Amino acid sequence: MEDNMDVSSIAQAATTIAETGNKQAVGIAVLKKAQDIQASSANALIEAIPPVPSSPRLPAHLGNTINTTA
Repeated sequence: MEDNMDVSSIAQAATTIAETGNKQAVGIAVLKKAQDIQASSANALIEAIPPVPSSPRLPAHLGNTINTTA
């Protein structure tokens, strides 16, 4: 009987380890898919940013000084 209990406990441990490995593999696959979706969403948001309008030709002296007495 003692040998039978050892075999059963070894089989149960092996099953538990296998199930844990499967759960981890599924978890990693889900995490990778979520990261892919986030990357795709981020790229879509970046591409949706409108282009910066070009500034009109202003005189070269504008924007070179700051009036600190105003």
